Amino acid sequence: MDTFKVYRLREADRKVSAAFEQSSLEELDKGDVVIKVAYSSVNYKDALAATGKGRIIRRFPCIGGIDLAGTVVESASPKFKKGDAVIATSYDIGVAHDGGYAEYARVPAEWVVPMPKGMSLKEAMSLGTAGFTAGLAVARMEHDGLKPGNGPVAVTGATGGVGSVAVDILAALGYEVTAITGKAAEADYLKGLGAKNVMLRADIDLAKIKPLDKATWAGAVDNLGGDMLSWLASTMNIDGRLAAVGLAASMTFNTTVAPFILRGVSLLGVDSVNCPMALREKVWQRLASDMRPRHLGQVTRTVAFDELPKVFDDFIDAKIRGRVVVDIAG
Repeated sequence: MDTFKVYRLREADRKVSAAFEQSSLEELDKGDVVIKVAYSSVNYKDALAATGKGRIIRRFPCIGGIDLAGTVVESASPKFKKGDAVIATSYDIGVAHDGGYAEYARVPAEWVVPMPKGMSLKEAMSLGTAGFTAGLAVARMEHDGLKPGNGPVAVTGATGGVGSVAVDILAALGYEVTAITGKAAEADYLKGLGAKNVMLRADIDLAKIKPLDKATWAGAVDNLGGDMLSWLASTMNIDGRLAAVGLAASMTFNTTVAPFILRGVSLLGVDSVNCPMALREKVWQRLASDMRPRHLGQVTRTVAFDELPKVFDDFIDAKIRGRVVVDIAG
């Protein structure tokens, strides 16, 4: 190849711009593995980066896209050979190292995950960072002792990428899932993913959060932060597990020590970016096996590479349901 298409983010006068450009391998950031990208995806973080609505990019110019799946075409690492199907997400990809919105990518071998047996390139990006985060949250709660028999689990921000996959995974594992959403019209969608109950955020009085409220949840995956995370903490069962994965509502968390010292609640932070590779590979293996979502087709829509810029505002305006896969190779 001489040149190929990329979607590169630039900054001038503290304003971010993004556009399709032609690039070459020589212009890409250094790495041991060159990947012909088949699919990428769009996460909220990608939308913040591309629109400049969030200070996500740490180095300009930078090719966007924090996710990619494709086939190895060159490798200086003994771990990978030409023709291997691989996944690369997290670390500095798409924020301080050229990312997945490109027909070819070059990344360090230690950031690359071998494709799990039975998973396709498109399925990997139907999951992407959002799906991996959901899987990591479930794995952390289960490692801490959560089991389906412990009681119901809640998922906030349930129609988003992380939320949709979390509902699907938990239901498939046998948990009784309550999906919490601000979108009443999406109740049938969430029940179709396996949610037993759908609760509307408007029906929760977040203005009057008690130190300890009615004990309800054995586990919870929270995408929102802020008052919702505080309310969840107050309503956890004894020995409950609360996984904090996002801050779509707020970075703040105002609570008391009561849930933690009087009910033994565990607050589990979920960091998909810096997750150790051994755990990362284990979670991806589970996403291809016992944690495999049953409704990826319902959760995912696919857009052509050329359509990518049209998608970002929908994320910012909270008009996205589930996951968006970008067909890079066409």
